[in-house]
Amino acid sequence: MLTVFNTVLAGLVATLGMSLVMYSIHAMGIANANMVRALGSLLTREKKKSMSAGFITHLVSGIMFAFPYAIVLSAFPQSHMVAPLALGALLGLFHGFVFSFVMIALVAENHPLEEYRKVGFSVAVAHIAGHVVYGVLVGLLVFALPISYGFQLNVQ
Repeated sequence: MLTVFNTVLAGLVATLGMSLVMYSIHAMGIANANMVRALGSLLTREKKKSMSAGFITHLVSGIMFAFPYAIVLSAFPQSHMVAPLALGALLGLFHGFVFSFVMIALVAENHPLEEYRKVGFSVAVAHIAGHVVYGVLVGLLVFALPISYGFQLNVQ
């Protein structure tokens, strides 16, 4: 039960960290990377009520994705902090690439708000960066907290 609670906690912390990175990229004007509002307006079909819907959806998704991340990360030996951080970053990089492709190919073209239909390289890079941060934070918490799903790989 502690493993499940800690995985939920890891998902919350990592999602908040990812959201902060994405919003910072957006606030600096580097890319239109306000993912919470974009996600929320995809659901509400308007900008006005999009933040709460987007934030809740993003947090729930972040918690759900923390479980496969934690299962993979906890399967590797945890003798040094570098391994779960690096593996978390790699998982986040892969997840970010897949998400960016799906977002550009499917979501952006059909988004109800015009401002989120314009997706370019900078938006994709912002999403990849956010997902790498997510993976690193999950990796850090898998290392720091008792998270184990009962199997370990013998990597030598």
